[in-house]
Amino acid sequence: MIAGAEHRNTGSPELLSTLGRGILTITLNRPESRNAMSDAMLEALARELAFAEESPDVRCVVLQGSGSAFCAGGDVKAMNSAPPSPSAMPERVRYQQTIQRATSGRLAAMAKPTLASINGPAAGAGLGLALACDLRIMARSAILLTAFARVGLSGDFGVGFFLSRLAGAGRAREFMFLPEKLTAGRAHEIGLVNWVCEDEVIADRAADIASRLATSPPTALRYMKENFADAEAGDLGAYMDAETVRHLHCTTTADHREGVAAFAERRAPQFGGN
Repeated sequence: MIAGAEHRNTGSPELLSTLGRGILTITLNRPESRNAMSDAMLEALARELAFAEESPDVRCVVLQGSGSAFCAGGDVKAMNSAPPSPSAMPERVRYQQTIQRATSGRLAAMAKPTLASINGPAAGAGLGLALACDLRIMARSAILLTAFARVGLSGDFGVGFFLSRLAGAGRAREFMFLPEKLTAGRAHEIGLVNWVCEDEVIADRAADIASRLATSPPTALRYMKENFADAEAGDLGAYMDAETVRHLHCTTTADHREGVAAFAERRAPQFGGN
């Protein structure tokens, strides 16, 4: 925690937030489930990021996880217990399109620097949140994993978009089609993270980087982000809307149900291709 920072009320115990010295530190807080996403967590995150975007007191955002993980992505156990019904699909599509734009979309687009402090595994949609940030620092023992193919999903929260930009089209396809754990060293080598440090110092290193960002000229940094966006020339919003439809369509497939069941039963999935 930044010295002198004050705790903010996020409206949910599943998300913690402190503000001090211009740094808003947001902590995903479901350590018992490796900070797997829930609607309550994501809605609180959306509110905090909206606050960060608008508040002149916020100069930099740090996103981290509590406990031993950054974020395991979607809650696979919850998927297994309550799969969406076909009649509920249109509403769920609209909800997820909105929440993705308000979380990973806002992290990428807000006119302030964002830093992911990857203190432990970042998987699936949790990897999407990390890649949406401008900069990433990673603990040496942490790993990155797309994970979607393992449970019969195509990916959400911008993962394909950000992977393509950061690692290139070929690497992005490799990581999505054939999900393997990426070590911190490998992630740094291919440009997915900016720094790797020993586990015990990641909080201090992240605070140092955030302090430098928070004390940099905000207008210059805002224009830098706009310049990068123009240079990269892509419509993230349209991408994420289409991505949501495809991702949530996957939840209606037998392969997804098989992947979730295999996860719960601790066995290898047997995908049938439908």
